[in-house]
Amino acid sequence: MTLTLVLGGARSGKSGYAQRQAERAAEAAGRSPVFIATAEAFDDEMRDRIARHQAERGQGWRQVEAPLDLAEAVRALSAEDVAVVDCLTLWLSNQMLAERDLAAAVHDLAQALAACPAALWVVSNEVGWSLVPDNPLGRRFRDEAGRLNQRIAAVADAACLIVAGMRLPLERI
Repeated sequence: MTLTLVLGGARSGKSGYAQRQAERAAEAAGRSPVFIATAEAFDDEMRDRIARHQAERGQGWRQVEAPLDLAEAVRALSAEDVAVVDCLTLWLSNQMLAERDLAAAVHDLAQALAACPAALWVVSNEVGWSLVPDNPLGRRFRDEAGRLNQRIAAVADAACLIVAGMRLPLERI
């Protein structure tokens, strides 16, 4: 079907946008949307954040947890599915913490997304517009996130940037 990459900064409205699009598409198809979650709750603040996101989505969503094996979760989607992946940058940090081979994981994910028959909105943070991190791990994460976003944008049918709750369509250069 279609793969849309939804980029934006923290609290830009990107997740809400992706969810509204998926809800509309799922309703039109008579389906329940699928939410593929990549977050892991390592502390109370993150548990609260996840609970708020779940409450905002409501009961109509089927949730799949994929903090590390996102490509596998995407491959499990069918042509009848309408799904949101939220978010790639959390998945990336999970990969880094698990000391996985990032190049292999990103390649596998890009292939899975490109072959996915579902209508799919993939959310990712744009982290390259801020200050240069003051430590090697932060700089590595920022650089890897930029590479990941470029790789997924290359296989996406469409991409948009969400800023202050407003959508800007993106075009290939």
